[in-house]
Amino acid sequence: MSPAAPAGPAALDATQPTAVCAADVALQAWRNGGGSTRELLAWPAGADWRLRLSLADITADGPFSAFPGVQRWFAVTGGAGVVLMLADGERRLTPHGEPICFDGAEAPECRLVEGATRDLNLMLRHGARGCLRRAPSGVPWSEAWPWRACFTTGAARWHGARGRVVDLDANTLLCGLGPGPCRLLAHDAEAPMFWMGADVDREEGA
Repeated sequence: MSPAAPAGPAALDATQPTAVCAADVALQAWRNGGGSTRELLAWPAGADWRLRLSLADITADGPFSAFPGVQRWFAVTGGAGVVLMLADGERRLTPHGEPICFDGAEAPECRLVEGATRDLNLMLRHGARGCLRRAPSGVPWSEAWPWRACFTTGAARWHGARGRVVDLDANTLLCGLGPGPCRLLAHDAEAPMFWMGADVDREEGA
């Protein structure tokens, strides 16, 4: 089994597996007191990012922050779920459902279904586009994005091309999956897992 590389600048390397465990990332409390966020990845680093991935704990009802010009993907990874009031109507999201994509400028109202939730957010801007998908255990994924990653909410094993294998702890991001089919094998069938891809080299307006 090959270990993942340590977290760091290699996180946007398309071919070098790089692990980021949420437990090792500092918790940032929201100013409105409604939750907290762990920023798993921002590229480039700093305020002018094009790709940002975070894990949020939502503890109270309230509106999302507005992110004009951002393609935003959202998935519930733990808790009973949320209801988002989007422009095209209400959407109820649970850990067993598919992620959704919406315009970051919307800033929808968020209502907790029953208690706090944990949620995965992928945000892309400055022309970058991407995807966030559920990852059924054992099912190969081969979408051809220049940057590809996965996120596990429970312990799992990633199998990539050329026999590469990486064991992942719960709540871990693995970047740099490289091209070709890969799959995740969950240790806990009830723990959601996700694939994500992005074209971070895409120019705005292209």
